[in-house]
Amino acid sequence: MQLLLLSLIVGVTLAVPPQEKRVHHHRDLSDHVHDDAQGFQYDHEAFLGKEEAKTFDQLSPEESKARLGKIVDRIDTNKDGFIDHAELHHWIKHRQRRYIEENVDKHWKDYDQNKDGKIAWTEYKNTTYGFYLDDDFSDLENKETYMKMLTRDERRFKAADKDGDGIASREEFTAFLHPEDSKYMKDIVVQETMEDIDKNGDGKINLDEYIGDMYTPEAGEDEPDWVRTEINQFSEIRDINKDGFLDAAEIAQWILPGDVDHADNEAKHLIHETDKNNDGRLSTSEIMDKIEVIKISTLTDYGTLLLKDHDEL
Repeated sequence: MQLLLLSLIVGVTLAVPPQEKRVHHHRDLSDHVHDDAQGFQYDHEAFLGKEEAKTFDQLSPEESKARLGKIVDRIDTNKDGFIDHAELHHWIKHRQRRYIEENVDKHWKDYDQNKDGKIAWTEYKNTTYGFYLDDDFSDLENKETYMKMLTRDERRFKAADKDGDGIASREEFTAFLHPEDSKYMKDIVVQETMEDIDKNGDGKINLDEYIGDMYTPEAGEDEPDWVRTEINQFSEIRDINKDGFLDAAEIAQWILPGDVDHADNEAKHLIHETDKNNDGRLSTSEIMDKIEVIKISTLTDYGTLLLKDHDEL
């Protein structure tokens, strides 16, 4: 059911703090403490998943560096032995596009049941919900949840279906799976975000809902410093009209700022974190010295490229 989640993590940079990413973290993402001062294991598992992170951790330091070296060679297009901002920016955008294409390819075969090169809403609905629909949800404890998911998927599918014929072309299906990357899907992204956070259903987001989407305090836990920062962000930046709530327009400004180039931000961040001699470019040795940062970067698709052979890149 991961298709039903809004995958806003694509293209988000390490330059923004975790609470800014509008990604819903569950407690079982990692058993490790989320404290960069104690290491990057939480982020490592959160981005890769526990099992895949374990696989990656089984690689020797030498093997990790050897595979990273192959990636660095691909990024260094002018073969001068260094990676500059332009090369890094181009590579990250390339990986972002490829991620989406591979994700669509992965699921296209599952849903195009009649192999006509298109996906009808009925094909998607029957493949995703057919078992539950046939059973009329009689034995399903989470009937209400699944019905909401079905309704939400149908609404998103119709929004992606530009010509309204009930059948998605590849472009339309890509917009359905990755609405955050399609300009004409902006309204549906905002609507789904509103529904996720607006717990009292009044059509707007108050401060408690805003913070509650990011942070649930544990018994006896001290409130992290970033929570106070986010409270100030809500009142001083997010709440543009100062009415104490976020409406749809303010949510759009928050989660879909039109002038943000995430790949550019990521490239700048990686150079800032990795460029020890401050010459504005990265040598192979500088990158290898910061392999823990690189592992949780879009540079390596959050580490997954390090698990692949060179031919798969």
